[in-house]
Amino acid sequence: MTVMRITKHGEKVLKIVSSPIDYAKIKPNLPKLLKDMWKTMYAVNGVGLAAPQIGLNIRLCIIDVKPEGKSQKLVLINPEIIEQSGRLEEEEGCLSVPGVYAKVKRFSHARVRALNAEGKSFEMSGEGLLARAFQHEVDHLDGKLFIDHLDFANKLKVLSLIKDLKKDWN
Repeated sequence: MTVMRITKHGEKVLKIVSSPIDYAKIKPNLPKLLKDMWKTMYAVNGVGLAAPQIGLNIRLCIIDVKPEGKSQKLVLINPEIIEQSGRLEEEEGCLSVPGVYAKVKRFSHARVRALNAEGKSFEMSGEGLLARAFQHEVDHLDGKLFIDHLDFANKLKVLSLIKDLKKDWN
């Protein structure tokens, strides 16, 4: 297993809509890719990681919000959010924008449909942090970062902070 480099704000791959995955084509390489993604995400204490964050323009993400302190590894291939409701505004960060946090408005409930690591279709609902993780990771697959949800004034503040922090990113 390899810890992969995480792409950072300003890199093109983070702003591109990711391509759908043909499960049959990716299946032979998927176990190693997923092991590397899990190792990378856990190495930086993340709760989610999308393929664009490791430089891949494909619709794949992983999530583990550790409900009740127990690992619950979710693999989402070609995920789509099919239902959203409620409102939530909480501080959010991103592995691709290290050191930056801001209050982001999201839905408090989200239902997602995707393929799992075995290529089986499933649906799952999430509340709170899991709902936010679904939205955050699908945003990555749609070429969006959490800062794209900020109002103009807050986005300017965050972009100024990013400019200062970028020199320390590797």
